[in-house]
Amino acid sequence: MTQASAAPKATRRQHDREIVALAVPAFGALVAEPLFVMADSAIVGHLGTAQLAGLGIASALLTTAVSVFVFLAYATTAAVARRVGAGDLQAAIRQGMDGIWLALLLGAAVIAVFVPTAPSIVELFGASHTAAPYAITYLRISALGIPAMLVVLAATGVLRGLQDTRTPLYVAVAGFVANGVLNAALVYGADLGIAGSAWGTVIAQFGMAAAYLVVVVRGARRHGASLRPDAAGIRASAQAGAPLLVRTLSLRAILMIATAVAARLGDADIAAHQIILSLWSLLAFALDAIAIAGQAIIGRYLGAGDRDGARQACRRMVEWGIAVGVVLGVLVVLARPLFLPLFTGDSTVKDAALPALVIVALSQPICGVVFVLDGVLMGAGDGPYLAWAMVVTLAVFTPAALLVPVLGGGLTAVWAAMTLMMAVRMLTLWLRTRSGRWIVTGATR
Repeated sequence: MTQASAAPKATRRQHDREIVALAVPAFGALVAEPLFVMADSAIVGHLGTAQLAGLGIASALLTTAVSVFVFLAYATTAAVARRVGAGDLQAAIRQGMDGIWLALLLGAAVIAVFVPTAPSIVELFGASHTAAPYAITYLRISALGIPAMLVVLAATGVLRGLQDTRTPLYVAVAGFVANGVLNAALVYGADLGIAGSAWGTVIAQFGMAAAYLVVVVRGARRHGASLRPDAAGIRASAQAGAPLLVRTLSLRAILMIATAVAARLGDADIAAHQIILSLWSLLAFALDAIAIAGQAIIGRYLGAGDRDGARQACRRMVEWGIAVGVVLGVLVVLARPLFLPLFTGDSTVKDAALPALVIVALSQPICGVVFVLDGVLMGAGDGPYLAWAMVVTLAVFTPAALLVPVLGGGLTAVWAAMTLMMAVRMLTLWLRTRSGRWIVTGATR
């Protein structure tokens, strides 16, 4: 073997070690949110189809309320990683603290909107008269946990940027266990029904936020970073996250449109859609674990001025994304008969879900490429392009989804439209990474 051929292999092995070291624990942290929803779905689903349908609508709204501010994690990860690459840890953590203060402000604003307007929002989603009361109850209670979840996002971004994905894993595992125990105890033990599920999740979310704050505050004190809110820093964090907010709002609009279309197909279809969406979210976060590694690694390489390292890492992570997507797709097909009974005993719901799950399985390799390239461009701080690309994707998806009930399509058609959406995303992201315009070096972009 020549030295020239050995060098690329050594580089690939180095990237593989970095990806695994960051992605494996990141996966555990990332799946906390979908596992919360899946646990809630499994517990609430056995209360009845109407309760599960109500949970589906409320969960979609709550996930949207949190996920539109995912820039608190993603933008912070990229910015902190760049400063790590440049060797400025104090500035990295100071920026993370600004993100945490911004998270608290945004969380308070979201509560002020969701609690009084819950009935109107649920009605807008087209919930049936049987599912609407359960959706309103769950939405109003769970909205109280949004500030905690936004703090978790911001603090997680700080730790990921510092190349630490293990701490988020430990916190996520503890939060998931606490959520499951509390939900079971409050729903069945205390006989609170769907309200007990909501309260259990809120308590677990605040516990996670407290754990993150302890870790970040210790790091700030160790490196001499101020803990006080800084108005200029908070404004800078908000401005840096604005393009990613547009990108995420467009993505959440896609998911809400899909849920709204499914809701108008009937209780069985929206219940099946909730189950599939829970699985799809779990699979998405599994793939996003590689993207999180990409954000941290790409940001660090660019902060250190290493263009070639960033390109090679991007190429290797795409290969990982495709391979993991294929494996996940096969697992979905094989696990279908075992998966659905965990959430419902209603044969009508199962019949609606089975063919749609095949579509989900076939789309996983595409999803693998999408999530990885999304993470690479986030790590590079290429937010404006990501915003534009997602707006284009929304424009393509919306008419395709809205035609489903008009043409008499069922839930399978809804998920076919979702696969079209992912294909459009893959094309826009591939064109950007191929151009090389995302490669900008330095401690700041």
